[in-house]
Order: sequence, then C-alpha cells, then structure tokens
Amino acid sequence: MEPVLIESNVNGASEVHNNNNANVDHGWQKVTYAKRQRKTKPGADPSNALVAANGGAGSSGEKNNVFRNLEQQAEERHLRIIGARQAALSAAASESAPARSKHRSDDEYDEDSDADVAAAENGKAEEPKKPKQKKPKKPKITVAEAAAKLDATDLSAFLIDISGTYEDKQDIQMMRFADYFGRAFSGVTASQFPWMKIFRESTVAKMADIPLSQIPDVVYKTSIDWINQCSPEVLGSFVLWCLDSILADVETHNVSSKASKKVVQQASSKSQVAIFVALAMVLRRKPDVLIGVLPALRENAKYQGQDKLPVIVWMIAQASQGELAVGLYSWAHNLLPIVGGKNCNPQSRDIILQLVERILSSPKARTILVNGAVRKGERLVPPSALETLLRLTFPTSSARVKATERFEAIYPTLKEVALAGVPGSKAMKQVSLQILSFAIKFAGESTPDLSNEAAGIFIWCLTQSADCYKQWDKLYEANLEGSVKVLKKLSEEWKEHSAKLSPLDPFRATLKSFRQKNEKGIGGTADAACQSLLRNADKYCKLVSGKLSSGHGCLKSVALAVIAIAVGAAFMSPNVESLDWEKISVFFTSQPSI
Repeated sequence: MEPVLIESNVNGASEVHNNNNANVDHGWQKVTYAKRQRKTKPGADPSNALVAANGGAGSSGEKNNVFRNLEQQAEERHLRIIGARQAALSAAASESAPARSKHRSDDEYDEDSDADVAAAENGKAEEPKKPKQKKPKKPKITVAEAAAKLDATDLSAFLIDISGTYEDKQDIQMMRFADYFGRAFSGVTASQFPWMKIFRESTVAKMADIPLSQIPDVVYKTSIDWINQCSPEVLGSFVLWCLDSILADVETHNVSSKASKKVVQQASSKSQVAIFVALAMVLRRKPDVLIGVLPALRENAKYQGQDKLPVIVWMIAQASQGELAVGLYSWAHNLLPIVGGKNCNPQSRDIILQLVERILSSPKARTILVNGAVRKGERLVPPSALETLLRLTFPTSSARVKATERFEAIYPTLKEVALAGVPGSKAMKQVSLQILSFAIKFAGESTPDLSNEAAGIFIWCLTQSADCYKQWDKLYEANLEGSVKVLKKLSEEWKEHSAKLSPLDPFRATLKSFRQKNEKGIGGTADAACQSLLRNADKYCKLVSGKLSSGHGCLKSVALAVIAIAVGAAFMSPNVESLDWEKISVFFTSQPSI
C-alpha cells in the first residue's frame, strides 16, 4: 500500500497526494503547513514550498487556486484588525464599551494578529483618565453675619404685602413669614448652626438665647408686633409645624448616626435657623399658645423621648421669657412627671431642674407666681405635682441622689404656689380634698422628714374646708399610721394651729367619731400592731379633746370677766344710758361656737 500525504488548509479541505518515490523515505512522508512555512520563509513561493515538501509536482493552476484563498483570507483578516482598532478608538472617545466578537477560532488569527486585536479592544482601559475638577467652595456664612443683613424696613414692607395679599388666610401669612427668614438664613449651613450639639452641651440659660440673641432689636420688635395680630388657633398650628420640622431634623440625624459614625449634616432648603427664629418669636410674644399645645406634647409619642427633651425645654424657656406663669405651668404639667418617672436619667433630670431654677431665679418670681397661682381656672402647680415634689424632695436615705438637694432648694417656693388661694373658696375646697387624700398616706410613711411634712400639709387642708373633716373620718381606719402622726402633731403644736382650725365644732365631732372607732377596734379581733396604733390614736384624741375643752374654759373666763367689767362700769358711770349694751351683746354672740 502506498504512503499518503494529507495537507490541511484553512477551509477545512484536505488533498491527497500519491507519492511514487516510497523507497527514498522508506514509506514515511513529511506533513507541512502553509501558515508556518510562510512565517519561517516569507520570501519563498508558497507553491514551490508545497511541491518541495511533498516531493511531487502539481499543476500551477492548482497551486494558485489553493493559495489564492489563503491570501484573500489573510487580507480580509488584516482589514478586520484595522477595523477593530479604529472601532476601539472610537469607543474610547465616546465612552462606550467596545464590541467584542464571540466567534473567533483558534486558527483564524496568527499570534501577531491576536495581540493587535487585544490591544485594540483594551484601548479604552489604556486611555488616560481626565482629572476631576474641584468645585469652588462656597463662603461660609455665620448666623450673626446673616442676621446683620436683615433690614427692618424691608421686613415691614414684606409683612404689609402678605397681610394684604392673604388677608383672610393667616396660616399662609405665617408660612410666608417663616419663608422670609428662611431666605435670609439660607446660606447658613448646618456646620455653622449645629443646634443639636449646642443644645446637648449648653446650659439652659445659654440655650434660651439661641438664636434670638443674634437678631437685631428693631427686626425683633417689627416681627412680634405683627405676630400679635394673629389668632391663637393659627399660632398654635404654626408652633406644632415648626416643632415637627425641628424634630424631623433630629430623626434625620439619628438615622445618619446609625448608618455611619461620621455624620455630615446637609443644609436644608428651609434653614433650621429660620424655624428657630420664627418659633421663638411666637412663643415669647404669645406664650399662651404653648399651653394650648401641651396636651399634644404629653400624649403624642413623637414628641417624647430623651432626644426631643432639649427642644421641649427650649420651647418652655422661650415662653417663660414672655410670662413666668406659663413657664412654671408648662414645667409642672409636662416636665415634672418625667422626673418623677422610673426611667428618668441624670441628664434629663438635670436639664429639667435647670429650667425651673431659671424660672424661680427671675426677679420677683416668688411674688408673681404666688399671686398668679391660679391662671384661667387652672393651678400652676396642681395637687398631682405637689405629690411628686414630696416624693422627690423627701426620699428615703438610700434613695437620695445629687439632685435631691436641688429639689430641697426649690420645694418651699413651689409648695407655696401649690397651696396659694383664697381660704374657704370653692376652688380651694376642691384642691384641699385632693391634697388630703395623698397627704394622709405620706404622713404614715417611715421616712421622718416626709411624714412630718405631709402631716403639716394635712393640717393645712383641715383649715380650708369643713368637708376635709368628713373626708378624714372616712379615711381614718385605712390610714391609722398617718392619722396618729397628724393627731400627735396637733397635740404638740396646738397653739400654732388652733386659731386656724376654727370653727371647732366639725373637729370636735370628728374626734368623737375617732374615739368610738378606737374603742370598737381595741375590743375587737384586730392584730397586735393594729391594737397598738388604735391605743396611740386614742391617746392623742384625748389630748387634743382636752386642749379643746381648756380652750373652751378660757373663753368662758374671758367672757365672764368682760361682763363683770361692763356691769361695774355701769354702776360707776354717772350716765348709765351712755353704755352701748347692743355692742356688748354682739361681741358675745359673735364668738365662735365651742
């Protein structure tokens, strides 16, 4: 069988050549590829190389037909390379990703061609990046600089314009008022007014002046004079709108803090400085507006929390600048219950105490607050607030904290405000009954200071209304410890309290009822501790009853002495008719019943 030579071309065709000179190569033939032959011998004729390699002769037509296709394909390949290179350059210029062929075979391109295509395709990556141009930094504007540019004349003209344009829409007028300051302070970034940091690190005294201390006096006066003509309802809605805007900034800050330790505050379209300025002006000029929104601040959870507390304290400080009574009312109704709660931390307690200390340290604060203890039918310090104050001021020895001494300092004034009023009036009757119910319980506490203070307040309740004796009679058996403490205090301090307890008939009837209950309990099946309390109570009931009787005897003696003197004067006087017997009669009948 004759040896066979197989020659492959790029089109996948094969040619078979018979070799008759088998004896020369002993039956072996050399296989030669045209591509490699061309690379090693670029100057040689491909047809001659094929003939030499095969050891045989072929027609020139066959050779031309075979390699013409190869040359044509090489030329097409070269054109493709050039096209790809130009496409890559165009793609890099337009910043679009270059297209890449998905159908290349291993034999389609030679090594040089593959390198060229790769370089063309990677042209975009090799293109040098253009350096980014830094944006010019805007000049930083402080609150003081922006405030100094405010013009009272321009503001006045603006307010006249919006008052005429929105004559019947005061809510829109207030929004436009805030917009005016928003534009004035729009250049102040959060870094120039880090109000949360300022509130957190400043005292209440310093916090209260932010940011109105920067506003020119003439601009402030122009603003509050215009605010004065707005209705309380519109101003109340505006106060809540401002508060919501401020607290939204707090929430944004909290979310940013959770996402990243480094927080960058962005300037908002509505400058926070403007919101604080407008809100402070409203609260100082119309402090009553704050009282109207206090229930919402107490009941709505979005206004509660330690992170919102500085804002609420700041608002009450602004209102107290306008009227001390509003400041104390707001403190007693909204902030004191927070201190009395179980979850109040030292930071919150401190800022709340700073506020009331600032209010009470104002000039003539005691006189103003005591005289205005009742405001529009509501007490500045209600009975519930007095109850909280008693617990905070007189805790057990183990429960004392650093703030206890500060409560001891402010307690006397706050107690005086809580008990101020017209004795015997309908309002004081209701107040005394409310106070009496918790005072009798505190009087029975084991803490001596609390027990003694509560017993004194309980006796004050007895001087305000005769109905308090009836209420005491109802609470007696359930509060024996407190009743014993009150009876003991009355027996020891009778001279001090007796004059305030008249008329004494209700008290005498109450003591009689107590003694009957004591006798019944002592002879009953009560335990030893209760028997001991009943004996002590009965002992002090007898002591107080004896003082009542001795007082009765003294009054009788005084009356007899007056009668004797009058009769003697009648006989000694040359003109008996000159004595005014009617006045003497009135004197005796006017004495309190005993």
